[in-house]
Amino acid sequence: MSKIVSVHSFRGGTGKSNTTANVAVTTASQGLRVGIIDTDIQSPGIHVIFGMDQTKIKRTLNDYLWNRCGVEETAYDVTPPEVSKNQGKVFLIPSSMNIGEISRILREGYNVALLNNGFKKLVSSLELDYLFIDTHPGINEETLLSVTISNILLIILRPDRQDFQGTAVTVDVARKLNVAKLLLVVNRVPQKFDLNSVRQQVETTYNATVAGVLPNCEEMMELQSSDLFCLRYPDHYISKEIRGIVDHIYEKPKTVGGLKKLFGR
Repeated sequence: MSKIVSVHSFRGGTGKSNTTANVAVTTASQGLRVGIIDTDIQSPGIHVIFGMDQTKIKRTLNDYLWNRCGVEETAYDVTPPEVSKNQGKVFLIPSSMNIGEISRILREGYNVALLNNGFKKLVSSLELDYLFIDTHPGINEETLLSVTISNILLIILRPDRQDFQGTAVTVDVARKLNVAKLLLVVNRVPQKFDLNSVRQQVETTYNATVAGVLPNCEEMMELQSSDLFCLRYPDHYISKEIRGIVDHIYEKPKTVGGLKKLFGR
């Protein structure tokens, strides 16, 4: 069965896109077909982590939302060689960095129902095992849609009082919407903090599973979102913790035939 995973944070600056990219690629390394869609239309950027040149991107999610093309035309194969060796695939659906496109979204909005249809079409046409949705921070109509249709909601937060309060709102919304699986990831934790204590505190606060605790590190800062951390530093503690997050997400198929697909496949 295909799974939709929404990756969300109540506030910006949590490292959501980096986490999404690394978790998705690590998932694909299991020999799976994975899609990533950047629905943070007001401030897109996950394509940078995959080394995509914005000037060479012909179609984006914006084009689909304005009925200029089919959603499958906005998907780019960005599979790293390390993932290809394991028979995995990674597709990225970027949003436009064009200021005119962003301004139009802010001014006119877009058809959220069309976005929902796009998710389903991507899963079907690309034969995806997992679709990761990189959401816009905060709570809005698009976020509520993503949460509602998701099998898994991965909430990213920092050990910060404002993040804690905002995350409480998101967790409450998710539970009211009956999200099947709720996971938390604590990111950018100061190195002097005890990571196990942070994990226990967050789990107790929200009564939810903490899938990973990721500390601040020089290597991540030096990378400056120019590459996939899990591939550049596969033996690093953060990469191992990302694999732990994937263990919480990935459900191995129980039948010889493999994963059964959602949406009729």
